[in-house]
Amino acid sequence: MSLLKQADWDVFKRSETWKAFGVAVIMFGTIAFAGLTLFDSIDDVFESDAEPAPIPDIAMDSLNRTGIESEIADDNGRITTSSLRGDVIILDMLAHDCSNCHFVQEHIEENMDAWEALADENGVNLHILGYGAWYGESVSYLNESSGEYTVPLYPTGFGSVDAATLPDGSTTDPVRLFSTAGAGQIPVVMVIDVEGYIIMKQTTGTPVEGWGEFDSSLESALTGNVSITMSDRIAWEEPSTSFVAVFVLGMILSILVYFSPCAFPVLPGFISYYLSLGAREDELIEEGKLKTKMPSSWVIGSLAGLGMWTFFILIGLLAFAMGEAFAKSGLIHYIAIGIALLLVILGTIMLLGITSHLLGFVQKLVDRWSTTEMDETFTPRRNMYLYGIGYAAASIDCTAAAVLPFVIFLGTLGTSAVISGLSGLMIGLLILMILVTVLVGLGRQVMINFLRRMTGMIKLVGSWMMIMAGVGLTIYLTQPDVVSAVFA
Repeated sequence: MSLLKQADWDVFKRSETWKAFGVAVIMFGTIAFAGLTLFDSIDDVFESDAEPAPIPDIAMDSLNRTGIESEIADDNGRITTSSLRGDVIILDMLAHDCSNCHFVQEHIEENMDAWEALADENGVNLHILGYGAWYGESVSYLNESSGEYTVPLYPTGFGSVDAATLPDGSTTDPVRLFSTAGAGQIPVVMVIDVEGYIIMKQTTGTPVEGWGEFDSSLESALTGNVSITMSDRIAWEEPSTSFVAVFVLGMILSILVYFSPCAFPVLPGFISYYLSLGAREDELIEEGKLKTKMPSSWVIGSLAGLGMWTFFILIGLLAFAMGEAFAKSGLIHYIAIGIALLLVILGTIMLLGITSHLLGFVQKLVDRWSTTEMDETFTPRRNMYLYGIGYAAASIDCTAAAVLPFVIFLGTLGTSAVISGLSGLMIGLLILMILVTVLVGLGRQVMINFLRRMTGMIKLVGSWMMIMAGVGLTIYLTQPDVVSAVFA
């Protein structure tokens, strides 16, 4: 009841609220479109410049179902792509707990009979293969329908980090070869022609333009005439550096965290505090409370940024420990829906002026160890470091629903992904904190006044965007066809 008493229901009567709603609609539509096409865009940016080549041989232990995998597997239940050379292959890299992968599977299963009929008409063999790309999921787990996941109707197997054999005889992880910049992001579904070349690749279960281009490429391949699709062949190569795309995602996420509507409104107070200390530097030194001169703008920003680093490293360690457990739990899809609902709740709370303070205890710890000018010894450097921790904690009220799933997702990809993703997040935060404090040091009161004027609107826009994101994510997770139809 105490939270409801804080609610400001008159917010819906103010014109600023609905102006913010209009701004949020435009921003959310832009961000949603960019988000749905992000990995496609990164695919273009980090696309290999090598010459197209047939895919390496990929071997996997199959589910060994009679009449399904048994038709193409050897006596030990193993499937190899080399044994299928000369036929058209759809290679679907999937996982039991990858909700987006279920949408790829649904599209394939809706059309597989028609594709096989077209292949028969042209005297071409078509094989659809599901490759278990999260190696924490066992063969038995892939063979167990639960929640949103049903065992694919097409041959499916369980891969490994050395399932692909390169031309020089070395082995590697197929997911590294075919996912964006080797980041391991799935789904990845490819059409492979009769000569073993990739002619189409899709990296989402809800293509913005729909499945038309993918289906068209497959139908062209099923003619058996490679000259038709020869110009569409896609190069691949083992990436020299992994997880570039994940690093970029971390950098993008740092913008969301830094300008979080839950934390950004306190930024003018931080800036005013910093400037007032600089003005009183000589007085504090004379009183013996300050040992040296006040640190410069970029030092202040660096210390606050390091404080943010500390907080998110701790969050990352926690989420990393939970990542593998979630990956094996079979509950990831439901956790994602829960996060979507959490966004709606937090956005509504913030719009009504209710303070949730999910991590208020962190601020209490920060206050306990910080010093003021009234103390015997004043420690501005330590204060700024602690302020960074508090700022990061304050942002969690708005960004937990984005940060925690991101880090948990990294945990399911492995240590390298965690390091790359968190590095992008933390470097982005450090750059932003230094940049803002330096700009404030130069602009002084003008910048402070501007930020103070904007914080109210920023909070309203952020509140609406959180609500829209929650509703949109719920629709995305439960009604993928609607999402494709809207953005197509």
